Amino acid sequence: MTIMIKKQLTPFKLIALFLLMTLFASTARAEWEQLFDRETLKGWKIKNGWAEYRVEDGAIVGKSVPKSPNTFLTTEKDYGDFVLELEVKVDKGLNSGIQFRSLSFPEYREGRVHGYQYELDTADRRWTAGIYDEGRRGWLYPVEFNPKAKNLFKQGAWNKVRIECVGSSLRTWLNDEPVSHVIDDLTSKGFIALQVHGVGNSEENLGKEVAWRNIRINTDVKKPTKSRGFYIRNMVPNTVSTDEKARKWKLLWDGKTSKGWRKVGAKTFPKDGWDMTDGVLTVVPDEEGKKPTGGDIVAVDQYGAFELDFEFLPTRGANSGIKYFVTESGNSALGLEYQILDDKVHPDAKQGAASNRTCASLYDLIPAERFVSYRNVPLNIGNWNHGRIVVRPNDRVEHWLNGFKVVQYDRGNNIYRALVARSKYKDKEGFGLGEKGYIALTDHHDKVSFRSIKIREL
Repeated sequence: MTIMIKKQLTPFKLIALFLLMTLFASTARAEWEQLFDRETLKGWKIKNGWAEYRVEDGAIVGKSVPKSPNTFLTTEKDYGDFVLELEVKVDKGLNSGIQFRSLSFPEYREGRVHGYQYELDTADRRWTAGIYDEGRRGWLYPVEFNPKAKNLFKQGAWNKVRIECVGSSLRTWLNDEPVSHVIDDLTSKGFIALQVHGVGNSEENLGKEVAWRNIRINTDVKKPTKSRGFYIRNMVPNTVSTDEKARKWKLLWDGKTSKGWRKVGAKTFPKDGWDMTDGVLTVVPDEEGKKPTGGDIVAVDQYGAFELDFEFLPTRGANSGIKYFVTESGNSALGLEYQILDDKVHPDAKQGAASNRTCASLYDLIPAERFVSYRNVPLNIGNWNHGRIVVRPNDRVEHWLNGFKVVQYDRGNNIYRALVARSKYKDKEGFGLGEKGYIALTDHHDKVSFRSIKIREL
């Protein structure tokens, strides 16, 4: 705010101007509230575990202790929309986090703290500033989604944290660089908490510490910060956020009707075999003794380089898939396939070569790498899973499952052609090599559901 002061201002005008400037400065200062007085833990309380918290040199310091579960130092107040800023330093080897919009009820897992968490991670995977759903759904935004951000954390030094919650938009920053962006409407308000992760009896990590300082919050937030172009994880079913629209995302299935889809080899959508209810598109399983209905369906437009996002829910023993670069031959869809399968029950998981028919694999060609970043990639039978298919302009292709890249290959190179030559597609000339092709959902007569199918062209 720039105010020009002219020489001819009267004393009355000078007084009025002074009052205006004082009010402006007071309002600016009032936007931020200190959550920690630098001397005591007033306004905070401990939940769940018995890790130690103390105040030292103007910081809150948490210390790991034997056999304690995760321990949380929580604010006594709840917060909805806000920007939270603070600094944090973590001993190497100790996992920690900052809870926000979090909850604790006696009826939920005996008071277990649950809700969104800003991850503080000193491990080699480097996921600091990822968003984890503590005590509920697990990882919402592992930093695999934004790999450039893995190098932002400064080991053994103070790091600047920023968390922004506005409506369903949840965003994180680390040392002034954006890291995560989640759209989710599960929890709109809750407490903030500082976590000391349980270490069991690990002698290596006992007594390690994490410290937080300069903790302040601004609750006068009206609009979320615009995204700067990295991946957004939208968990509100069948929606495209404002930031996603700006990046040219669109729904491939509108969540309600068959508009934009048809049966393979036909001009219309199948009359039977597919159900659209409550924002979910489901393969209707065949009734025993009756002729199969339905069939594979394709989106009416063709795509070359693209990014496809989707959620799928497989039932026990189910088989399905999403095909891309599809060509049609009669009533059959021929194309590259992101396999969807109950690996533990369906016999197809043991067919093919080197597990290349398991879930998220490039079917019959490349197996999904299900051990990524020091952990097994989860597959949730009977619950929703998140999938992605990315085809870049240079023909680099990626399959993702629940936040992890599990397949990567170059379409058309020598390795790809060798894999095709030993597969069930060996006699299909030019298999998967079209400049563009259709995207299809397969009907293997098992109950599998889809939602939030969206696409953007690259």
